[in-house]
Amino acid sequence: MTVTERPRHSVGADVYHEIQHFYARQMQLLDDGRVVEWADTFTSEGVFAANAHPEPTRGRSAIAAAARAAHDQLAAAGLRRRHWLGMVAVDGQDGTKLRARCYALIFEIPRGGPAVLRLSTLCEDELERAPQGGWLVRHRAVTRDDLA
Repeated sequence: MTVTERPRHSVGADVYHEIQHFYARQMQLLDDGRVVEWADTFTSEGVFAANAHPEPTRGRSAIAAAARAAHDQLAAAGLRRRHWLGMVAVDGQDGTKLRARCYALIFEIPRGGPAVLRLSTLCEDELERAPQGGWLVRHRAVTRDDLA
């Protein structure tokens, strides 16, 4: 059963605001190349799956290594990326686990050039409350619209 097929339970405004803040912080870490800190927003056994990749990436260290490789490749090409998440829908289960679904637009900016919309994706996350507070991604599924 996919995220969109599961029963929906509304979350309150406070939790919704927490998730909005979580995504803003998480995407800024990634865009700034702070990949270890970004990977730390996943559970230790977290999964990053994407229809553009042959296999899911499993575990924080593997997620960090994959993000580092992608960031370094873009930097070597003189490119910067910015992720813009919107249309965020959040549904709760028991207060410690959530499901979030949003659209992610990825802009690419060449050094000295204009920003270009590079990718449009659907991001579906299973989130869980972190022991120290805040949220962590247990499972992320990214679907590129051009490959769906």
